[in-house]
Amino acid sequence: MVAPGGGGGGGGGGPARWPSEEELEIVRKIVVEISGRDEREVKVAACPYRICPLGAHIDHQGGIVTTMTINYGVLLGFVPSNDSEVLLQSGQFEGVIRFRVDDLQKPIDNPENINWESYARGAVYALQNSGYDLRKGIIGYISGVKGLDSSGLSSSAAVGIAYLLALENVNDLVVSSVDNIQLDKSIENKYLGLENGILDPSAILLSQYGYLTFMDCKTASPSYVYFSELSKSQQPQGHLPFNILLAFSGLQHNLPKKRGYNTRVFECKEAACALLHASGCEEASNILRNVDSVVYEAQKCVLEENLSRRAEHYFSEMKRVAKGRDAWARGNLQELGQLISASGRSSILNYECGSKEMIQLYKILLKAPGVLGARFSGAGFRGCCLAIVESDRAKEAAWYVAAEYEKAQPELVSRIPEDRRVLVCEPGDSARVILPDDRLHS
Repeated sequence: MVAPGGGGGGGGGGPARWPSEEELEIVRKIVVEISGRDEREVKVAACPYRICPLGAHIDHQGGIVTTMTINYGVLLGFVPSNDSEVLLQSGQFEGVIRFRVDDLQKPIDNPENINWESYARGAVYALQNSGYDLRKGIIGYISGVKGLDSSGLSSSAAVGIAYLLALENVNDLVVSSVDNIQLDKSIENKYLGLENGILDPSAILLSQYGYLTFMDCKTASPSYVYFSELSKSQQPQGHLPFNILLAFSGLQHNLPKKRGYNTRVFECKEAACALLHASGCEEASNILRNVDSVVYEAQKCVLEENLSRRAEHYFSEMKRVAKGRDAWARGNLQELGQLISASGRSSILNYECGSKEMIQLYKILLKAPGVLGARFSGAGFRGCCLAIVESDRAKEAAWYVAAEYEKAQPELVSRIPEDRRVLVCEPGDSARVILPDDRLHS
């Protein structure tokens, strides 16, 4: 029922780091088979999944969010093609993708047409639209974690970033992490038509092990807070005193095809517009970050009921993020956990996301032994829930959650591979391109 921490590595006295040498070797060998090239030419873009302990649903409003990656993610093995052709295979989807980087890419006009090819084309689109010169394509193999439903872990952003890093590498482009955040946002917003913010690519590109990343989504500026119970000299080998529990609902979705997410983004903007108009600040853009909290308290009576709930979630979540920063810096996991659970409640009551099954799973996590706090992961409409759990009780908690959710939703649970129903994870690192001679975790 339970998969212990890590996509390989780990063991002994340190955290389970990702990717493992075994995982890299599998990807490299497949690229060799596809391309006919030497294994010493194969590079691998490693892009981890992410979680957002606090800051749910406020990135698109310019809010401040917290994030960290985990030790699972997407691997894209690649070599440069001899011309502009892109040739790709996937570990999760059938077929072969073929197109050219000098073909003009146009945004998808119908979300129903989105498939796994869309993210590769979207990466080319984003680079083309930003003026980058693409002359070489890639021959590659991309794979997520086998048997894992990565809904809610920002797998789409991880895939998009993997393609960006690979295309930049073979075309000798030097692109900063900040610029890649905007490029991935272009894939999601302009090419796929999803109204999300910069939380996901920021997490994947900027996270550091042992730190909680705080991303100001209005200024696109990150800051990092180190967990207080570890000294920096212990960071590479040391264990943080908690694990991340991921519990999967068995409900799958493709976010761009679901309009519930975009509807709530627009409602937040409507609330901001009404509040700014009521306060005489109509020249400001319609995001809730531009509304002072004092103005909100004075003018919230002008909001319709559903807009009032969206605004209440935003302003209360911003307070939780500020308190969470202090709790993390002091090493107070109990307080941090309480804030995470409160975020989960507000997501249900005020942001109104979460299906019956997801709410069941959230409530089961709150009762699990050693769990300090829990909430939905990702957009919260399907996918998984996350929890912060005491390290010495992580496996016990995982077994409890797997068993209780199976009692509640036996049919859904039967769809999930037994070792992928609840994962015990650890914080991860940022996305990177691994060269053939790189030694991992040294």
